[in-house]
Amino acid sequence: MGAQDLFVEGEPVLVRRREGDSFILPLRAAPQSVEGVGVIDLSGQIGAVPGGTIEWAGATYRVLRPSLADILRQLRRRAQIITPKDAQQLLFLAQVAPGARVAEAGAGSGALTVVLAHAVGPAGHVVSYDRRADFLEVARRNVAQSGLLDRVRFVERDVAVDGFDESELDGIVLDVPEPWGVLEAARTALAIGGAVATYTPTYNQLERTVRTLRSLGFEEVRSIELLERTLHVGEGGTRPEFDMLGHTAFLTGARRVN
Repeated sequence: MGAQDLFVEGEPVLVRRREGDSFILPLRAAPQSVEGVGVIDLSGQIGAVPGGTIEWAGATYRVLRPSLADILRQLRRRAQIITPKDAQQLLFLAQVAPGARVAEAGAGSGALTVVLAHAVGPAGHVVSYDRRADFLEVARRNVAQSGLLDRVRFVERDVAVDGFDESELDGIVLDVPEPWGVLEAARTALAIGGAVATYTPTYNQLERTVRTLRSLGFEEVRSIELLERTLHVGEGGTRPEFDMLGHTAFLTGARRVN
């Protein structure tokens, strides 16, 4: 939906007081509880233009359609999530686009699942595999909160042992401890021209992953690392911040072309 499309019942909305003070709720035609705060009634926002204000709990809140960044900030975490800087590059490496059919192995807390579902759009589809039922349940709840659950199928499955139950996929993203053990199954599940992307925190994992990709005949193998540094902007005193988001993982992309 566009930023100014009218709100519809059931979609998630961002209720924002100020930066750092906001929460996401489904838009319902009845009062609902906000954990630790109280009860709020958003029924008057159904059919309204995003950006309006409401008075609640002695303060003024603005009701917006949440961005992807808003959704990711408010995920309930069971496992460490892939950072936005890495998530967006994984989309590029795995050739994820609107309408694509993609899979991920290693659901974690569902942060990357949300990013994938957002990227494929309403005509695309995501399959999320994890061997742990508890991780899948957390990921499912987070994807449901994002309003993108209809684009995702969750499967409890160890793809290193049982492979993928999908074929002709456009892209696959692997966030598992030993991605080299999944690459042969990924190659089988990919369409010709499809791509796989891997997330590996250590050099040893990276080396073994790339060695296996090459041995399996993948082409266009490329590995990168992204570092993120914010800037302190002040009139006449702009400079880099002293702290930065350094190493998180090495990202590798490769393509099946034969």
